[in-house]
Amino acid sequence: MKRTALASTALSAAVLAGLTACGSGDSESDGDSGGKSGASATAPQKKETGPAERVAKLAVTADEVKGYEVEQPAADDEFVFAKSQDEVTVDKKACAPLAYAMNQLPLGEPRADLTRTAAKNGLANGLTYVTLNTYADGGAKTAMADLTEAVSSCGGGFTAKANGNSSPYDSVAAEKADGAGDESLAFKSTMTVLGATHTMHSAAVRRGDVVAVYFAVNGRAIAESRPSDTKLDTPVVRAQNAKLG
Repeated sequence: MKRTALASTALSAAVLAGLTACGSGDSESDGDSGGKSGASATAPQKKETGPAERVAKLAVTADEVKGYEVEQPAADDEFVFAKSQDEVTVDKKACAPLAYAMNQLPLGEPRADLTRTAAKNGLANGLTYVTLNTYADGGAKTAMADLTEAVSSCGGGFTAKANGNSSPYDSVAAEKADGAGDESLAFKSTMTVLGATHTMHSAAVRRGDVVAVYFAVNGRAIAESRPSDTKLDTPVVRAQNAKLG
């Protein structure tokens, strides 16, 4: 699945100006013996839910955030910054988790991941991206630790590159997290496109072996060279956090 990108969406938009049951029972024989024979079926084992199916069930839906359009990013999105971590390079290695988080790429090495977009009133107020990652034992904690370290290490900004595109971030700063899940963090980042400064807000919440990453950006403002400061849609974040348990 392709993932819609933060900066690539931003920069490209600016350039192109577009934004189951079992039964058992006894049966009586009517043969000369007059005996009874019992037949029973063993109950089938419950099918274990795989990682991909699990994150799909955990993903927030439009019915859970009234007034919002919740969608899966288009598979043929031409503004995708990168399809995988391997395609991304950063000038500061410690900042790689930030580049992944802000471009809807998985953090660390998840067993499965997916992304949804949520918008209200079209794209006028920007989009909130929700990326879910599920991990093997210990992987979620490691992913959160790496992202936390990146926030503290990359305050002066960094540049991410992929497929000929360059996304320079001017700054990164920690923000107050809402305390959801087993651990959480929040941060904001800024970038300048065509002379206009844009502030994007992000958050990550871990619940057990699942990490939800949130990111908000206003691609329309970027395309129109208007400064923006795009907040996360609180109803979307709360609904998704609630589904994490």
